Amino acid sequence: METSFLNPTEALGATHLHEGMNVADLGCGSGFFTRAAARIVGETGVVWAVDVHRDLLPRLKNLAHAEGLNNVEVIHGDIEHTGGSHLPADNFDLCILSNVLFAADNKQAVVAEVRRLLKNGGRALVIDWSASFGGMGPHKDHVITARAARQMFEEGGLAWVDDINAGAYHWGFIVRKKVQ
Repeated sequence: METSFLNPTEALGATHLHEGMNVADLGCGSGFFTRAAARIVGETGVVWAVDVHRDLLPRLKNLAHAEGLNNVEVIHGDIEHTGGSHLPADNFDLCILSNVLFAADNKQAVVAEVRRLLKNGGRALVIDWSASFGGMGPHKDHVITARAARQMFEEGGLAWVDDINAGAYHWGFIVRKKVQ
């Protein structure tokens, strides 16, 4: 299957996400990854959708409910601060960080929040724009390379697992929290 644009279900498949897992979608936006993850983890799993833009959250909750996804919880939070997601530490099997790094002013704090949230051995799916694409993506000065992002996560105490296919406009990789 050719993937020209980012496919949340395909990207999540690379993480080995399965029924019953706890997921945090950080910077969830309109919830494309939230809803895809909720379908995978099923009724025995939970997906927490966190965003700094409070106005997006009720719409996402209503959309998830309309799709029969009763395992989605929404929470207002700022992941650029330690504990800013308002979620418990060492509690998540997977953190999703899709199209968030380019907009973050404090990228190291975002990495630290991901690390704080993950269980030992938990994984994070990190995806971002690979270029500006004439304005379809972020401003060219805000684009972060996969290499720079990977280095930030490794320096932040997470181990690289694998690169993933994130379509023609994005890069993506998986990291895991080192067992302590």
